[in-house]
Amino acid sequence: MKLRNRKSVLLLAIFSLIIPLTAAYAQGKFKLKEGAAGTICLDCHEGLQEKMKKPFVHSPLADGDCIGCHNPHTSNFDMLMAAPADTICYTCHDSVVPEDAKSVHQVVIDGQCTLCHDPHASENEFNLLKKGSELCYECHQEMADKVEKNKYTHPPVREDCLGCHNAHSSDKNNSLLTDNSPTLCLQCHETDKETFKSLHREYPVQKADCTSCHDPHGSSTAAMLYDNVHEPVAKRNCEQCHVAASSAEPFSLKAAGHETCMACHYEMITDALNQTNLHWPLVDGKSCMNCHSPHASPEKNLISQPMLEMCGKCHADTVARQERSATPHPPIAEGRCGECHSPHSSDYQFLRKEESIIELCADCHEWQTHTTHPIGEDYVDPRNPNLTLQCASCHRTHGTEYKQFLYFSTANELCVQCHARFRR
Repeated sequence: MKLRNRKSVLLLAIFSLIIPLTAAYAQGKFKLKEGAAGTICLDCHEGLQEKMKKPFVHSPLADGDCIGCHNPHTSNFDMLMAAPADTICYTCHDSVVPEDAKSVHQVVIDGQCTLCHDPHASENEFNLLKKGSELCYECHQEMADKVEKNKYTHPPVREDCLGCHNAHSSDKNNSLLTDNSPTLCLQCHETDKETFKSLHREYPVQKADCTSCHDPHGSSTAAMLYDNVHEPVAKRNCEQCHVAASSAEPFSLKAAGHETCMACHYEMITDALNQTNLHWPLVDGKSCMNCHSPHASPEKNLISQPMLEMCGKCHADTVARQERSATPHPPIAEGRCGECHSPHSSDYQFLRKEESIIELCADCHEWQTHTTHPIGEDYVDPRNPNLTLQCASCHRTHGTEYKQFLYFSTANELCVQCHARFRR
């Protein structure tokens, strides 16, 4: 054999010995020794050894794959994370939120997985920090307070919110619901019993939205009706508004629009219709039910939603302006739109409750102590001879990005709009 061939054979033999040794000492991208992954981390992080004794251990930790989430040397992120904390979970859990989901939990949107889950180990399934509703109430404290005060409770709410809601997202339903009403309700409630039928006046409510009458989180009203109940519902007098239960369309109203409501609210509706300016929801096809629930509601006056949300459905620009306002106007910020505006109709512009803006503002503000600037019907606005000086000449009632609802960033800049000779 020639010398060159002998050298080639020798090199091949050496490489055949080196390659297995290299593989044994080059595990993964960090070239860890065989069996070193995870074990070597626990040599220093002794607290994790005790934590791993808990019944539910995160799979990467159980498999010794610490470097699946952490960089062992250096990182641009806290806790030596291998990726930003708000996205790293999606490396493995990329199916948590389906494409085009109808509703998504805010903590999921924000990537705050550790508000609910322990990334290492837990006493609870799915590595949850707490069990059932107790965990949800950590954020939803207002709901926890309501449930605690309720006289009539809904068992699933006390036991586990996940009986009705998805924790991460819902692909087809609002509010993270696993299904919509009545399908969701019928999973527990039997509607073919005579007692059930009698209580609902023989109407086929199994085909209706249960939450139009009942509060799914419980209430202090019998049968878990919302705390504000329409009188015909309270008296189980469904036939007062609806056609007979035996009709082909039993949920149909006896009359269209506000005509059904006029049977009881004749004077109020007639008075509203005789005003100069009508709020358009009052006169369209749905009329009163654009804003009011006909059965029951958690809100006063049977408003379907909190007033700010209700008004914001149409007046989103006004609500958004208030959110940007440097000085919040309490009636708007607190959803008390009805303090300045009539919700049905008015003889005054913008459905104001009073003709004079000055008098309307004076219901809350002692403007005489606020300024000596002349305002009122005797003073013409120098910028527009068709207008008089009033509160709204300097302040925008629904807020601006400047303090005190001013139209400009400083008082000087505002004043020279009229007092032009003082401009510099």
